[in-house]
Amino acid sequence: MKDSPSQDLSNEQTPSTPSRRSFMAQAGLGAGALALGAVMAGQAAAQGSAPIAGVAATPKQGEFWPNGARLVISISMQFEAGGQPAKGADNPFPKVDFPPSVPADLAGQTWFAYGYREGIPRMLDLWDRHGVKVSCHMIGEAAKRHPELAREIVARGHEATGHGPRWSSQYAMTPAQEREFLIQARSMVEEVTGQRPIGYNCNWLRRGPNTLALLQELGYVYHIDDLSRDEPFIEKVNGKDFVVVPYTLRNNDILLVEGRNYSPAKFLEQIKFDFDQLYEEAGSRRRMMSISAHDRISGSPQMVRAWDQFLRYAKSHPDVAFMRKDDIAHYVLQSPLTVREIETI
Repeated sequence: MKDSPSQDLSNEQTPSTPSRRSFMAQAGLGAGALALGAVMAGQAAAQGSAPIAGVAATPKQGEFWPNGARLVISISMQFEAGGQPAKGADNPFPKVDFPPSVPADLAGQTWFAYGYREGIPRMLDLWDRHGVKVSCHMIGEAAKRHPELAREIVARGHEATGHGPRWSSQYAMTPAQEREFLIQARSMVEEVTGQRPIGYNCNWLRRGPNTLALLQELGYVYHIDDLSRDEPFIEKVNGKDFVVVPYTLRNNDILLVEGRNYSPAKFLEQIKFDFDQLYEEAGSRRRMMSISAHDRISGSPQMVRAWDQFLRYAKSHPDVAFMRKDDIAHYVLQSPLTVREIETI
């Protein structure tokens, strides 16, 4: 039996309290609102309806996403296990300054090994049960060390994206170093899976000043290292369109669960709150919910239970869709409703 949609999802604003979005459209405040109004007005004109001067047309629910979807959920699954450094990788164990004579943090290595031995196989079964496709950000060395698992991820219909050949700080690289780093990230994943990545995720989202230009030069279509919106958008890189499919920290298992005594029940509660708010907003604007699942964390038995309950809850609401990030990027590139940012952060 499906869960009933929450009653508080229908807290519609009264005419006396217009939404911030409506107010901005009518008042013409801000370059972002003006740009969005122009896009919507252009769409209205193309469809044969005359827009009111100075007022942005408001699309109807179901016009923001394919097949009339109200809200899209985008899940990231990080395949990092096997690509971490021998020492110094983030894990729940107390920090230790290992002497040079100790080649590896053996306890920490077992933490990551769980990700490819148990975590990803368990999550793949979960996604299959719910008919959900995800975007898998693969560290190149992880894919190379566990090629059967990397190929299985793609064979089950999930997207393989770039996540660096190894854990390194791209922001500290020269342009030549970073270019080679990105080529390796793409090549390693493509050689193993047969799928060339078109999306990219930096280590801890920390890109450098040359990252986006290099990604575009190398044929990438989108990146996720941005937290600034709850919907995908387009920015200009060297005068060309480049898509941002925003990532998340607030719905991120590595921040909420790993070594922080934060229970799966609390994680479930938090992502349901996030869903409820975005589902409500999605009645009048394009909304996308981003959630993150790391191999050694969300693949644990208790976290898979939490994910299973969330997926059941989300699917009990009408017109909820799950999309891979490459599909989202391709869709927003051709959609006249896509927000275009004037400045790149």
